[in-house]
Amino acid sequence: NVAETPAGFKASLDKSDGYVFYYPFGWEEIVVKGQDVVYKDVIEPLESVSVNIVKTEKTDIHDFGPPDKLSKTLVEKFLTSPSQKTQVIEAKERETDGKPYYTFEFLAKDKTYTRHALAAVTVANGKFYALVTGANERRWNKMRDRLHSVVDSFRLLEY
Repeated sequence: NVAETPAGFKASLDKSDGYVFYYPFGWEEIVVKGQDVVYKDVIEPLESVSVNIVKTEKTDIHDFGPPDKLSKTLVEKFLTSPSQKTQVIEAKERETDGKPYYTFEFLAKDKTYTRHALAAVTVANGKFYALVTGANERRWNKMRDRLHSVVDSFRLLEY
């Protein structure tokens, strides 16, 4: 229910792709090729959230293996650039509205910065959904609770 949006957040509702999540007030929508939607902070460019959707023949997130294995593959191959050093900190499963989601926390180290990120992934209707949010490591402690709210709010509307 979009009416339950927590204070300091706005809801991003995509009826055609069938998902909703909350993002911090003040982040602005930008267009990024290949992403379904992206919002980012205008002052801190590493503070952002994006949703990516790809077709899949799999019908359940469990078909990709356990959370720790899938998160490692996604972080190394898809969610970071090859030049970055990556580390998965934690990977787990949650259930929302009877649907399984994998959520994980990871670091992506570049030459000049480290991005501390959270992701939530699930599968429905022949699609693999991935929401990723994060911040510069130096701002992680300030942003952690807000970013956890973003990743925990991600859910599919119908499946």
